[in-house]
Amino acid sequence: MKLKDADNLYYIGGIVRDEILGKPSFDIDLTYVGNAIEFAQNIDDVKILKINEPFGTVRIKAENKEIDIASTRAEIYEQAGHLPTVTQIGCSLKEDVLRRDFTINAMAKSVKDNKIIDYTGGLEDIKNKKIRILHDNSFIDDPTRILRALKFAVRFDFSLDEHSKELRDKYLENVNYDMSFKRVKKELIETFNLNSQAAYDEFISSKIYKLITPSEITKSQLNIEQLINKYIHLINPDNIWLVYVGTIRDLDNLKPTLTKEEQKIISDAYTATEKNLNNDYEIYKTFENMKAETILLYAVIKNQKVAEHYLSDLKDIKIQITGKDLMEMNIPPSTKYQECFDYILKTKLYNPNLTIIQEKSLAKEFFSTNC
Repeated sequence: MKLKDADNLYYIGGIVRDEILGKPSFDIDLTYVGNAIEFAQNIDDVKILKINEPFGTVRIKAENKEIDIASTRAEIYEQAGHLPTVTQIGCSLKEDVLRRDFTINAMAKSVKDNKIIDYTGGLEDIKNKKIRILHDNSFIDDPTRILRALKFAVRFDFSLDEHSKELRDKYLENVNYDMSFKRVKKELIETFNLNSQAAYDEFISSKIYKLITPSEITKSQLNIEQLINKYIHLINPDNIWLVYVGTIRDLDNLKPTLTKEEQKIISDAYTATEKNLNNDYEIYKTFENMKAETILLYAVIKNQKVAEHYLSDLKDIKIQITGKDLMEMNIPPSTKYQECFDYILKTKLYNPNLTIIQEKSLAKEFFSTNC
């Protein structure tokens, strides 16, 4: 049996939505009305890669493609804000789609005959460019859906319908911080790696940031997206999302989910804001070993001109002289080496065309007056 001949097998969620919107979809998600694991085990010419028994999901390799197949399942949120508990594997297709986040993600399409199944009005909501939750407790059960709504709004130029918006705003007035911040982080990454000023503006103005902190936040006056786009090819930041999220000072709830590198990116930016950078040497020494995201975040929260001056004018200035050169000049190794290099750097920052011969001359000058 081939997948395309299977009864009760449906494309589900994002792949159906994206096809209707005429957009590429990178994942092939299927759902089987019944037990997907048992179904996969009975398909010819299929390699089973991974099984998740509690959730009834299976990953297979068929026709050189990796495909996830989920059993239809019913679930309940025994603890709001945390992962749901599966109560039934092999429920009806309608019961399965009703556990999902938004109507636009709750459509199914038969693998066998391409018929679209739409129990919740997703087709109409796509036509009207609306994002609508499936029930009134949706944001209470899973607050990360608020961020997912923001992400989809930006990606597709959609907006929350009025009732969903009212429920979102009501929840944000009294957030339950006993939630999975790993899931919050995942959605923050996916949302702000889109590098969208519109997403950031909505995040602040609609107080979606309340998912992270109860503190009041005001919008930065800087166009972050414009700043990133200006330097993205020059500095190639890996974690664009941190430039946006890092504008929030109170990240205590999110902090346990951040890697040491992510924490350092943010803390270094705020440490730099406490310094008085009065000249090119101080600017250079402050930023020379910092990650690109740190410098961009500093620009947002403190001083754009200083950060841009470093990125545009100072970043690529390097002295050529090395410790080996100094030893060849019969200058014995000592702590004075670094002082000498800094002495030369100060000059080179104002004269980037300084040659290696001129640098050696400055080294002689330094050691003649400092030894």
